[in-house]
Amino acid sequence: MWGLPSRLIAAVLLVECTAVALMVADVVAHPLAMPSFLVIALLIGMAIAHTEITLGVERMRRRVAGTPHIDLSSVWTFAAALLLPPAWASGVVLVIYLHLWFRVSRPTRVPVHRVVFTTSTVILAVHAAEATMNYSHLEVGQFGTPQGLFIVVLALLAYTTVNTCLVIGAIVMSAPDTRLPQVIGNGDEVVLEIATLSLGGLVAAVMTSANIWYVVLAFPTLLVLHRAVLVRQLEEAASTDSKTGLLNSAGWHTQASRVLRRAQRDRQGTAVLMLDLDHFKSVNDDHGHVAGDQVLGEVAAALRDEVRDGDLVGRFGGEEFVILLPGIDPTSTGDSEVHAIAERIRRRISGLCVVVPTPDGPLTVQDLTVSVGGATHPRDGASLDQVLRAADAALYTAKRAGRNAVRFGPAPPVSQPATQPIGRPDPDHR
Repeated sequence: MWGLPSRLIAAVLLVECTAVALMVADVVAHPLAMPSFLVIALLIGMAIAHTEITLGVERMRRRVAGTPHIDLSSVWTFAAALLLPPAWASGVVLVIYLHLWFRVSRPTRVPVHRVVFTTSTVILAVHAAEATMNYSHLEVGQFGTPQGLFIVVLALLAYTTVNTCLVIGAIVMSAPDTRLPQVIGNGDEVVLEIATLSLGGLVAAVMTSANIWYVVLAFPTLLVLHRAVLVRQLEEAASTDSKTGLLNSAGWHTQASRVLRRAQRDRQGTAVLMLDLDHFKSVNDDHGHVAGDQVLGEVAAALRDEVRDGDLVGRFGGEEFVILLPGIDPTSTGDSEVHAIAERIRRRISGLCVVVPTPDGPLTVQDLTVSVGGATHPRDGASLDQVLRAADAALYTAKRAGRNAVRFGPAPPVSQPATQPIGRPDPDHR
C-alpha cells in the first residue's frame, strides 16, 4: 500500500477510518438489541454457501480481470442493509468479506489493503442505504407496499452510488491518466450492478414474509449471473493485448465490423488509420525487450489520449497499431478532420520520452517516430477488409516517403506482396 501515491493513501485511510467511526457510532448510539437470529444466520449462511459453490468461478474471475468492482456478494450485503440495524448489517458485511478474503482473495494474492478498502466501501454503502430507509421511516413490514418498493429502489440507488463512486475515485487517483469511461465500463456493467442489487432487494422481501425459506430460490439466478460475468470477462481477456491493454487484432476486427455496419446503416463516414513505429527493432536491439514493451505501452496510452472515447484503438502485432474513427463527415470536411487527427498523433509520438528503470539508473528512450496510413469508408473500400488494405497501402507509401509521415489514398506500392496479410508486422515496417 505504501508504494501508492500519498494522496491515494490519504483518501483510502479516510474511507476506512470513516467506516470504523460509523460502526463505533452505531454501537454507542443504539443498543445492540438482537434482531432475528434466523435472518442473520440465513444471510451469513447463504453468503458463505454462495462463495463456496462459486469458488472456482470467482477465483478465475480474479485471475482474469483482477478484483472486479462489481461484487456479486452485494446480494447479501444489500439485503442486510434493508433488514438489519446498522451495527448488525456492518457485522454481516465483516463476516462475509472475511470469508471472501480467506477463500478467494488470499489464494489469488489480492493485497490485504485492497480487501480492507473494498470492505470499507461496502460498509459505507450499507449506511447510505440505511440512511435512506430511516429518512423515509419505512418499516420492514412495509416492503410489500408500492411505497415500500419506491423506498427500496431509492436505497438501492444510494448503495450503488456510494460504493461505485468510492471505488472509481480510488482507481482514478491511483492512475490519473485513466479515462472515466474506461473505469465505469459500458452499459452492461451498470445493468449487472442493478440486477445484483435488485436480487438483494427480492431476498430481503422474501425474508420478511412467512415463506422465509423460499430465499434459497435466489441461488439459481445468482449462479447464472456469476457464470455470465465470468464468460464476459474471459471474452474481454481474449480480445485484449496483454502488453498495451488495447484490443488485439481479433478483438479489433470484431468490434470494428460491428461499428462499420452501424455506420453504413446510418450513412456515416468512417476512417481507418494504420500506424507503424519507425525503426522499432533498434529499440529492442539497443535497450532490450523490456524497454521495447514499455515503449509500446506508452505509445498505446498516447493513442488513447489522442482519439475520442468511441474510437477503436488496437494493436495488430509487433509495432503496428490501427484506429477506427467512426462518425466522420463523408465530405472534404471529414477528410480534413482525419488528416488533423493523424498529424496530431504523429507529432505526439515524436515528442514521447519514455523513462525505463534499469539497474544502472533511468534510461530515456526518445526520438521515436511513426508512419501513418489512412483510408476512408466508403470512398476507399466498401468493406472493412478493403479499407484496411487501402490504409496499409498508404502506410507503405509513408514508409517509402522517408517515414515519420502521414499518407492517405489506396494506391498500393509495387513492392507490396499481394499475399501480405493485413495486421501482421512486416520486416520493411521497421
